Amino acid sequence: MQVVCLDLEGVLVPEIWINVAERLGVADLRLTTRDIANYDELMQTRLGILAREGIKLTDIRETIQQMAPLPGATEFVNRLQELAPLVILSDTFVQFAGPLMTQLGNPTLFCNELVIDDEGTIHGYRLRQQDGKRRAVEAFHSMNLEVIAAGDSYNDVSMLKEANSAAFFRAPDDIASQFPQFPSYTDYEQLLDFICECIGT
Repeated sequence: MQVVCLDLEGVLVPEIWINVAERLGVADLRLTTRDIANYDELMQTRLGILAREGIKLTDIRETIQQMAPLPGATEFVNRLQELAPLVILSDTFVQFAGPLMTQLGNPTLFCNELVIDDEGTIHGYRLRQQDGKRRAVEAFHSMNLEVIAAGDSYNDVSMLKEANSAAFFRAPDDIASQFPQFPSYTDYEQLLDFICECIGT
């Protein structure tokens, strides 16, 4: 039996932090895991910017409420779930994901959590576990599940390496070229064909 594991931002929905940066006019917040491979370094940078600019959770949620999945993503998720169980493995946060996951039909999501005070100030974050995407794939393997995975950033690479079959989806050329063992796709039909081939349908 197979399970499909997908990243969220950049694969099914736009990058949340980039949208926040554009809406609030804070260019520094455009940095993502495509730019900085070390997730803690990236998050500490973001937390410093939020403190400097006085940005609170409500400011970010207002941006997220205006966002929608990438064109074709909801249809892709619907078709994919007819073929195999789907789990979203993301480094986003439970406080961010709700509105976008609802629009995707609420597939299963494993992600992280922000540390927030009563006034909505973001002070830190808690990982579900270190290297959580890879560890989730390992857990699925322990249940005798074959894993097919796709992602777009540095923080997806350990997941892709651990999976039985894996691909990049809309990854920047400089990232995809560093890991040529993974095919790279740019549209959902291509990715669905790849997954169907892996499943054997």
